[in-house]
Amino acid sequence: MNITEAVKARLGITINSRDDYINLIIDGLKKELNDVQGLTLDESNPSHFMFIVDYATYRYSNHGETSGMPRHLQWRLHNLMVGGKDGNI
Repeated sequence: MNITEAVKARLGITINSRDDYINLIIDGLKKELNDVQGLTLDESNPSHFMFIVDYATYRYSNHGETSGMPRHLQWRLHNLMVGGKDGNI
């Protein structure tokens, strides 16, 4: 299973019409995490994989709300950053 399929499964999406949008979110997250946070995540690492899935799911469902990132995502992002700039934890 790839990240797109995992995000769709988490959201309960069974059609492919949202794939382009979901892929944009995933690619944007990866670039943002690399450019802003200095993290390069390894998709073969289950912890990194699920962080991207959970973060992309949040972004997809957020629809511009300004209430902030959920605490569990903040905590995991913090742990990734503390674990090293290469994203290894």
